Amino acid sequence: MSGCPEELVRSFPDRLHGGKVNLKELLPSELEAFVRLLGESPYRARQLVRWLYVRRAGSFAEMTDLSRAFRQVLEEVAALPTLHLASPEESLQDTTKFLFTLPDGNPIESVRMRYLEHLGPGRLAVCLSSQVGCAMGCEFCASGKSGLLRNLQAWEMVDQVLAIQRLVDPRGERVANVVFMGIGEPLHNFRNLLRAIRILNHGDGLGIGMRHIAISTSGVVPAIRRLAEKRLPLKLAVSLHATRDDLRDRLMPVNRRWKIQELLAACRDYQAATGRRMTFEYVMLEGVNDSLEEADRLVELLGGIRSLVNLIPWNPVDHPFFRRSSKSRVQAFQDRVQQGGLRCTVRREKGSDIDAACGQLRLREIHRHADGSPRTEVPLAPGAGG
Repeated sequence: MSGCPEELVRSFPDRLHGGKVNLKELLPSELEAFVRLLGESPYRARQLVRWLYVRRAGSFAEMTDLSRAFRQVLEEVAALPTLHLASPEESLQDTTKFLFTLPDGNPIESVRMRYLEHLGPGRLAVCLSSQVGCAMGCEFCASGKSGLLRNLQAWEMVDQVLAIQRLVDPRGERVANVVFMGIGEPLHNFRNLLRAIRILNHGDGLGIGMRHIAISTSGVVPAIRRLAEKRLPLKLAVSLHATRDDLRDRLMPVNRRWKIQELLAACRDYQAATGRRMTFEYVMLEGVNDSLEEADRLVELLGGIRSLVNLIPWNPVDHPFFRRSSKSRVQAFQDRVQQGGLRCTVRREKGSDIDAACGQLRLREIHRHADGSPRTEVPLAPGAGG
């Protein structure tokens, strides 16, 4: 066999990489169809799933329980692309931020966080990017400063988890929670997002439970409703950040399309469909949205929604007007919201010493290489230790 047969190209036209079938883009059921087209038994698909997501192989040569002849066929017709890693930045706050380079040269970010100690030793959470850049244009966020270039494919989201898992394997740690809260608006990449989630969730692979996967959205109302129709028990976090339309219009352009009340109606429907408690993110900006009056309005707005309010100390980006709310103002705001009957937490600060706000590290990398100088990349070798 030489090259990828037309039958495979026709069967997987949207799952190709370099003219070959990208196995990392295939759901396990699609892998079964793939091996059948090659004249192999369905159990070969289960072997491939385990090699990709449990043993985390980076090449067909490592798949030693496959026959040499089958591995040779895979070399000719299938691809296993991978992300490349620039040196991670370890935070003093037990957080690691990763800058990955995609095959097309674009940088994205992921963050590994250790805050699940109460669930057992060695359990990690990973924050993933879903797009290269972001189109939402939120005033306080670094992600959209360079605009949106493209959506990530499903494998490019999953591979962020695989890369980090390979690094922590020698430490006996495991990625147990996944949060799509990095660069990009996940619900603008709906189809690829759901494919990535199904791959992450599959029991024969990484086996990350749906209830341990969260999606953060700026408030794309039609996509929230579309997600509700799937009735998946995913956690949904909504970036609210204001209680008045005039303010939210300025902070988050998405509000000019879907106003707060329309957004909250979609959130109520999502909760009714999934049974999951909603999380509302609220970045604290001094003198902008952190008054006690705003806290009272927040309590009123979220009445009837089983929710958690998560206050976020702002990670400063280059902005001439915004300032981070003081700890005393954050505490007063939290107390007021809790007095109103809502559960309210303050996000633990992890990684502010390494530009941990979404998009900061990527933006710094873009500026660093604006003169055309090359990036330094470290291939993520299978089994490489952290």
